[in-house]
Amino acid sequence: MHGDEQLSRLPEGSGVDPKFASLMRWASYASVAVATVLIVTKLGAYAATESVSLLSSLVDSLLDAGASLVNLLAIRHALQPADREHRFGHGKAESLAGLAQAAFIAGSGIFLLLEAGNRLIHPKVVSNGEIGIAVMGLSLVLTLGLVAFQSYVVRKTNSLAISADSLHYRVDILVNVAIIIGIYFASFGGFQIVDPLLAVAIVIYMASGSFKIARLSMDELMDREFPDEDRIKIRQIALEHPEVRDVHDMRTRSSGPYSFIQLHLEMDRNLTLVRAHEISDEVMYKVEEEFPNTEVLIHQDPEGVEERRDDIS
Repeated sequence: MHGDEQLSRLPEGSGVDPKFASLMRWASYASVAVATVLIVTKLGAYAATESVSLLSSLVDSLLDAGASLVNLLAIRHALQPADREHRFGHGKAESLAGLAQAAFIAGSGIFLLLEAGNRLIHPKVVSNGEIGIAVMGLSLVLTLGLVAFQSYVVRKTNSLAISADSLHYRVDILVNVAIIIGIYFASFGGFQIVDPLLAVAIVIYMASGSFKIARLSMDELMDREFPDEDRIKIRQIALEHPEVRDVHDMRTRSSGPYSFIQLHLEMDRNLTLVRAHEISDEVMYKVEEEFPNTEVLIHQDPEGVEERRDDIS
């Protein structure tokens, strides 16, 4: 995951840039705080209105709070620098948190689908609609603010856990708008069926979000390669050096706030070891400049030497 979601390079074993680490922590704190406020207000609003779509939003906020707490713990672990037992750092903790979030969302979707089905069979009038609309309006404003902050943090840090959490709340923005519409029609328009139908639509959207989070998390846990355009860019950077003849056996992967690139450079066989090392460093610094927060490992090969190579393109 690179391109517009780039990272910033750090010396090996130093951990994440303190500025970025602080952003990630504050994003996780903000998420938990917003979810807590929304749980309290939505609980009161549901008690007053008995709207099933508002109930769906309440359950979603409960799960958001749980997922955000998991995120907070995962981020704290992921930000720990590499140690003797974890030479590649602890970034995979973010991917595990993403899978936990996907499970939270899927579980809530099943519950809400059952509740919405019951309301479709047994419609119920939504009372005190103005309270529900006011609470959802507050929820919308808080969620918009949180998503804006999370988006900024993701652009700076490329945190998978925060990106997954942000996806939760992006769904919530649409959910809040849909619930306001549903409460209005069910409370003031006499169309009780709108409320559970919107709850069903919310469940479908939640399922889509859950799948996306799970896929991104699995990609990182399974060390999926960078996108083709990024691999092409890395190769171009290396070949721009006048003393690099070719590039092969490139491998890339991401791990939470870190990424790793390894490749072989072919150079003139008559170069000294010192000069080959200098060329590798020059290429390494240029790649790191384009893909910050990435550890680059380069192996030097004499041009034309027969050797075992990776046959995967």
